[in-house]
Amino acid sequence: MAPFDASKYVPVSDKTGDLVHRYYQEQYQIDGGKMDKFVAWSDASSLSMSYYDATNLPEGKLAQEYTMADNFYHSAFGGSFLNHFYLVCACAPVWPNAPASIVATVDPATGLFIKDGQVTPDGFAVNTSQPLNKPFAASTSDPTLRVPPQTMNNIGDELSAKNVTWAWYSGGWNDANAGKPDPLFQYHHQPFNFFANYADGKPGRAHLQGRHRLPWCPEEQLAAFGLLREADRRRQRAPRLCRPPDRPAVHRRPREGPCRTAPSGKTPPSSSRTTSTAVVGDHVAPPKGDKWGPGTRVPAIIISPYAKKHFVDHTQYETDSILKFIEDRWGVAALGTHDDGAADMSNAFDFKQKVN
Repeated sequence: MAPFDASKYVPVSDKTGDLVHRYYQEQYQIDGGKMDKFVAWSDASSLSMSYYDATNLPEGKLAQEYTMADNFYHSAFGGSFLNHFYLVCACAPVWPNAPASIVATVDPATGLFIKDGQVTPDGFAVNTSQPLNKPFAASTSDPTLRVPPQTMNNIGDELSAKNVTWAWYSGGWNDANAGKPDPLFQYHHQPFNFFANYADGKPGRAHLQGRHRLPWCPEEQLAAFGLLREADRRRQRAPRLCRPPDRPAVHRRPREGPCRTAPSGKTPPSSSRTTSTAVVGDHVAPPKGDKWGPGTRVPAIIISPYAKKHFVDHTQYETDSILKFIEDRWGVAALGTHDDGAADMSNAFDFKQKVN
């Protein structure tokens, strides 16, 4: 089976189904680096081999204007829940004694799961879960089905210890925190809310804020962009973690946000016209890591007044490269082996250029 243009069957103005993106399934898809099980271990069959030409889509235009990192991998296998944790602590959340109903069962002989679940047999939450702290999805009102507050060190703790002003900005946070969540709000995309230090009533809670107009934040462009995080080195501003309102991956129109935009059997073009922004069934095997990742290649767009313009960065990055960038700028120690060994994304920036 060869990659095919999905627009012939589902126009970019219509919705597509969501492809499975879970901890165990992604490892099976990668198949030890063979990259040949994306159809077999998908709940969307051949859709995992489809692509869209994003040249004229919002993300494609952003990729052409700013920096496209075409050798970027997500740090942890699976979806956004676990990778958001890797973004802030380079770690997997622990969940000892989780209810048996949500714990996966894995065949020790084959390494394949007999029963899928949110939690690994050794007590780590790896698939979409809800925080014990408010806000959380109403469907998980039972506190035993929510992740217990985490206590490991994270980048927020490190920055606060050095008296560096910082904030996590999230579209829809204020409404969700007030009990009036937007239907699109994603509770599991708020990693700090899973930590004890940032629970309601704790001093750290003040760092979690709703969407905010930053000194430089092209909101007319970011409305279609999935995620922006910037630490501005030259002006020595505090780190800002900024995310526009969520667009759930389920039934997303390609023009609305992160979509599958590159042929899964082809290398994204290495030029300033590169448009691929989220490869799902990629043929490029991820680097060898540990039991957590890295996962498949997910080329990223880097947007900043100091990002190199019309540039394709071939440096090998991962989610924790964002964390490494903040650590290097503010002189804080690495939180784990993933971020310690990651490239810090400095090659994507030119801090000597003039900015209007």
